[in-house]
Amino acid sequence: MDPVREITVTVNGERLTARVEPRKSLVDFLREDVGLTGSHVGCEQGICGACTIRLDGTIVRGCLTLAVQADGAEVWTVEGLSDSAEIAALQEAFQERNALQCGYCTPGMLLTAAALLRDNAAPTRPQIREYLSGNYCRCTGYQAIVDAIESAASQMKGAGS
Repeated sequence: MDPVREITVTVNGERLTARVEPRKSLVDFLREDVGLTGSHVGCEQGICGACTIRLDGTIVRGCLTLAVQADGAEVWTVEGLSDSAEIAALQEAFQERNALQCGYCTPGMLLTAAALLRDNAAPTRPQIREYLSGNYCRCTGYQAIVDAIESAASQMKGAGS
């Protein structure tokens, strides 16, 4: 019996079918099989948030989610959200506020921040920090990241008025 499983998944709006090992993580599938390297592999234990992706509208850790669990699902990565301009205000604010530094955590931070702003258009600084608590950044000390998210929320609110 062949242990490889066939899955069909929609990634960034594009439906694709692939054969994967049952134990392959979703982030490894996206990076190795699909060629989308924006989601990073950090701790491989779901602690750092570098592998954050959106699965059927919910933010998940790609290192803890198996590719076979995404069969039939819709997956969005930082590349897809960037191409769709969904995170444009956040990207601009991260650049303006120097919230990028080395950039390793940035894709996960952007996806998490986008989810926060989708749920809460005007979060307080403590709410931003709480929402980001599962995403580690070793370079910025979070101040610039919180500033950037606060700035993007303000900009997006102003654009929606």
